[in-house]
Amino acid sequence: MTELSGKRALVTGASRGIGAAIALMLADRGADVAITYESSADKAAKVVNEIEGKGRKALALRADSADPEAVKRAVEETVAGLGGLDILVNNAGIARYANVGDDGSLADLEAMFNVNVRSAVAASGAAMRYLGQGGRIVIIGSFLAERVPFAGVTLYSTTKSALTAFSRGLARDLGSRAITVNLVQPGPTDTDLNPANGDHADGLRALTALGHYGEREDIASAVAFLVSPAAKFITGTVLNVDGGISA
Repeated sequence: MTELSGKRALVTGASRGIGAAIALMLADRGADVAITYESSADKAAKVVNEIEGKGRKALALRADSADPEAVKRAVEETVAGLGGLDILVNNAGIARYANVGDDGSLADLEAMFNVNVRSAVAASGAAMRYLGQGGRIVIIGSFLAERVPFAGVTLYSTTKSALTAFSRGLARDLGSRAITVNLVQPGPTDTDLNPANGDHADGLRALTALGHYGEREDIASAVAFLVSPAAKFITGTVLNVDGGISA
C-alpha cells in the first residue's frame, strides 16, 4: 500500500517496541520517517536500516523526551532532513509504579509528566508551524487513562489521562486547518517492557475480552489508518486498541 507516498513523518521514542512498529508501518505505506531515541543508538540505527530497506528516507535523531528543547529541535531536524513534515506521532512515554505518598512519588510524577505529557505538547507545538492542510497528529496513550484496575499505577494513569484533554483540545485548535488530532490507547501489548510471558501477563490477559495480548502491529495499524486519507473526517477521537479491556 502506498497511501502515504510523499508524506514525511516523525515518530518519537521509536527505537523499539510500539514506536518502532509504527515507524516501520508508516514506511511500508510509503512515508519517509524520522524517529527519536534517547540512548539506544544501535536499535535506532536498525530501525533506520529497515526503513531504508523499504526504499524510504529515514533519520534517527537523539533527543531526550524529558527535555522540551530537544523535542523541538527534533522537529526542526526532521523538517530539514526530510524536506517537511506531514505526520507527527507522539509515542514517547515512561512508566514508574509507586503509590501516592510514597517517598519519591512526586519526583516520579514529575518525570512521567515531563515525558508523557510535556513532550507531546512541545512536539505538537513545534510541528504546528510545518503541518499543512491535511496534516496528522496521533498521540499514544494507555488504557490505564480510563481504567485503573490495580494499585500502583495512579500517577502513571494521571499522566495518560491528561492526554485525552490535550488531544481533544488540540483537535479543536487545529480543525480549521484540516489537521486532525487523535489519541490511540493501547491495552496489554507484547513488547520488551511488557512481554506476554511476563510476571503480570496472566492478570492483564484476564482483564481483556479477547483473552490475549495485542501485538505491536495492532497499534501500528490503528495509527496508519488515522494518518491515512481514509481518516480525514476523524479528529478528537480516542481509539482504544486494547482487546476489550475497557469494555
